[in-house]
Amino acid sequence: MNFGIIIIGDEILSGRREDKHLAKTIALFGSRGLQLAYADYVGDSPGRITDTLKRAFASGDVVFSFGGIGATPDDHTRQCAAAALQRPLVLHPQAKALIRERMQDLAREKGLPYEPERDDNLHRLNMGMFPEGARIIPNPYNKIPGFSCDGHAGGAVHFVPGFPVMAWPMVEWVLDSFYQAHFRQDAWQENSVIVFGAMEASLTPLMERIEASHAVKVFSLPSVDHAEYGRHIDLGVKGAPGEVQAAYGELLASLKAMGMHLGPEMVRK
Repeated sequence: MNFGIIIIGDEILSGRREDKHLAKTIALFGSRGLQLAYADYVGDSPGRITDTLKRAFASGDVVFSFGGIGATPDDHTRQCAAAALQRPLVLHPQAKALIRERMQDLAREKGLPYEPERDDNLHRLNMGMFPEGARIIPNPYNKIPGFSCDGHAGGAVHFVPGFPVMAWPMVEWVLDSFYQAHFRQDAWQENSVIVFGAMEASLTPLMERIEASHAVKVFSLPSVDHAEYGRHIDLGVKGAPGEVQAAYGELLASLKAMGMHLGPEMVRK
């Protein structure tokens, strides 16, 4: 099963805010033996958001969408999800109850009476308008839920807020509640070595040979101005631990036979 993320918001693409979701998602997935297959960034354009969500629902993948599920004019994600699925937006009964509970909490904290029919409180219920058939995602921070909608071939898109303090616990809840069967601790490993002064072109035949003879991916990450290593290539293999061990052994032996100047070795799991 492939896992992807969608990060929505003009503020990310304009640079007004720095995205923190990609790095955190990689960490959350990695601690469960999962890998992120792709990440899409989309501005606050309803047409682009809808097209991106259509692809996500059709992919059969598990996708997490961050941002745009509020009820202000620049929040379009709920409406775009409904358009992508060709379903109406409906007020989810559990979401309605949770939002009203949150409004009561706020009134109590401020020492004010709770007025459910006040305009601003009625407007807040829009945050519980989800595509028909959606399931809620609990929000431990302020009770305003996210939601999940099924896609094709066992996939789903899970919608969480853009605020990290809310979004990250909600992502963890979804992973631990529905995808534990896909957790694969010790099922992935990455071994690499620093190769000083080499050109990628000279290493390409070796990389192709390793991939052809082992069920691994070979990667090459060149750097020309690294603060510690200067000009070098971080060359390695990644995949199932057993395959990696064999492929990396062959890679190292070949590099030494080529007379390459090697530096530190690294292992990531």
